[in-house]
This record gives sequence, structure tokens and C-alpha cells, in this order.
Amino acid sequence: MASFGFVPAAGAVLADWGADVIKVEHPVTGDPMRGMLSVTAMGVDQPPAVNFLVEQVNRGKRSVGLDIAHPRGRELLGRLIESSDVLLTNMLPGARRRLGIDVDEVRRRNPRIIYARGHGQGSRGPDADVGGFDTTSYWARGGIAEVLRADADGWPAPHRAGIGDNPSGMMLAGGIAAALLARERQGVAPTVDVSLLNCAMWTIGFDIIGGQHLDEVLRFPREEAPNPLANNYRTADGRIIILGMFQSDRYWQPFCTHVGRADLAADERFRDGAARYENRRECIALLDDVFAERPLAAWRECLGDADFPWSVYQVPQELFDDPQVVANGYLPTVEPDSGEAFALVANPVQLDEQTPVLTRAPEHGQHTEEVLLELGLDWDELEAEKAAGSIL
Repeated sequence: MASFGFVPAAGAVLADWGADVIKVEHPVTGDPMRGMLSVTAMGVDQPPAVNFLVEQVNRGKRSVGLDIAHPRGRELLGRLIESSDVLLTNMLPGARRRLGIDVDEVRRRNPRIIYARGHGQGSRGPDADVGGFDTTSYWARGGIAEVLRADADGWPAPHRAGIGDNPSGMMLAGGIAAALLARERQGVAPTVDVSLLNCAMWTIGFDIIGGQHLDEVLRFPREEAPNPLANNYRTADGRIIILGMFQSDRYWQPFCTHVGRADLAADERFRDGAARYENRRECIALLDDVFAERPLAAWRECLGDADFPWSVYQVPQELFDDPQVVANGYLPTVEPDSGEAFALVANPVQLDEQTPVLTRAPEHGQHTEEVLLELGLDWDELEAEKAAGSIL
């Protein structure tokens, strides 16, 4: 019983892990996420054939169109609750109370159900009843935008779609798995709460805890990076390579040898980490010249057998051909009922090194009759529900 990205993403992960996930949507309006891929919402001039915003966070589910504001719709929902292990929702507290689906009411129908709630800011406090998106609760309020801002006086980097929803959904799915284990071993059915705000704080925990001891976020121009071996450099053809050698003294000599500048390892200005810090501008300028001498293809060949951490800044489109992505099945293909196959991003957890077999997201209300028949309704009862307006 969730819309948009965060909590539906948790349902998608559970579906990847083998759960039968039923998405309850209003029979007329459905999940607003279905209309997000539009000119007004995303600036897309011509929406693509695949609604990737819906597919990524709703794959593997069944959709039931049910008006839970209707008394008969609520009764049908109650019957679903009785046969379910988990209820996931991101409805605000007032809406849950008004519709009679808050924790106590739900547990009266099924004492063993895991009740999982996704929040903007958390289940307690002055803003517990205030909604939130990953734009507001995760990106802005949680500090992500600030720590990623290069210039303390400049605008934040633009927010990316789902940047907080997808990892937060993964955390909620993990919490649900832990709650199911607690129910099995201890006989209790915990309520699971995850907020976008807390997920953001977890993501930048080092910066937040460091904030107790530092006056401001640590940031510096690329030309003054404290460790030249943990910095970005541009190749002759304009690509960017990032070095990640945080143990710089361990790697300085082999790095210099590998890039054909063994002389730099003997240079007194760069003899150790402290010296390289003092002379970081000169060191970075020299390394700028070194990397600018060759195109990326040449650097891939040169650094291919290097025993130090480095990588290429890739654009998302390149990940489809990344050999590690391909070998590990991180972009499994979905075969739709019609049209061309397309890829979705697999959740990061693999069991027995297996990539989950994904199926596409359901159409709005696609499985209403199927699911209600499984609950024991017959066709005459379905017609009566349609006539009453609880389903379409």
C-alpha cells in the first residue's frame, strides 16, 4: 500500500527474493509514479516506450485496483491482510487512522503480520505527520546535497531521480527480513520503521559524526586535494580517471613506475605523504600533465595490471557493457508480454551467486480479479464489488 519510489522499491527487492508482492492501488488514479515520466515532471520531450520509473521499483509484483476509502474495499483489503506476512505502506499517519489501517487495526485482523512503514522524517517528533520525498527528506534535509556541493557558496548539485528512494527501499527490505526472522524465532511481529532522513544520515555518517568536531564540511578544490593519489585526472581524450590510493606512501613508488615517471618517486618534494601534502599543488599539476599525455584506451592498457586502486568515471550508458556488470548479472533482462526486452538494475544482494529472474511491473490493476479469486471470491461477488465501486 505504497506509492512513488521509496517503499515500492522495498517491495521490488522482496519480489526479487521470491516474495509474492501485491501492489494495492486506487482503481482509478493508481500510483502517481505511473505519470511521473512526463514533460512536466521529468522534462522528457518524448516519453520512452518503457516507463522505467515504474518498472525499476515495481518489477515482479501483482497489481490490485482497490478503493480502500470504500467500506467494501476496506473489507477486501482486510481479507488480503489476513493472508499476508507483511504490510508495507508509506501512507501518512492521519490517512492510516482515517482509513482504519493503522497498526492496531491491522493487527486485530492478523496478529502475526509484519507492519512496515516508510517515513519522510520518522515515526515520532513534530514532523512525523509531514510527508517527504527523497528530494526533501533525504537529499536536502539529510545533508546529502551539502556534502556533495563542491563550492560552499554555490548551488547544490541537481537532485537525481530516486537517489534516496532506492537505497532506502533496500534498507526497508532488510529490516523486513530481520523482522520475519524475529517472528520465526521469538514469536513476535515487530513493526518496522525506516525514514528517508535517517537513511541519508547513515549514508554520510562520517560527515555527520565529524561535524561534532569540525566547524564545516571538509571540501577543497581539486587542485588542492590533500592526497594527490586520491584525486581525479583528465586523459588526452577528455575522459576522467579517479585514483583511490588512500595509503599513499604504500603506492607512491609503484604508481610512479607504472605511469612512466619513476623520477617523481625520487623527488624530495614528494618523498612521503606529508611532503606531497605540502607540495600538493605542484604534485597535482605534474600528474595532470602525465595523464593528459595519453587517451583513455592507452591508460586502460597501461594500468590494467596495476596493483593499486583506480577507476574510470563512467556514464550510466557504459555500465551495460562493463565486463563486471555483465559477468555478475547486475542488469538482468526483462522479457515483456509485448515489445522489446529491457534491462533493470538488480538489487545488490545475491543468494548463492544467482541473479534474480525479473518480470516486468504490472499494469494498473492487472491482477485484481486473479488475486480476489484467490481470496475465495467468486465471479458473482466480483461483479457485485464492481457494481458497488470498490473495484473496477
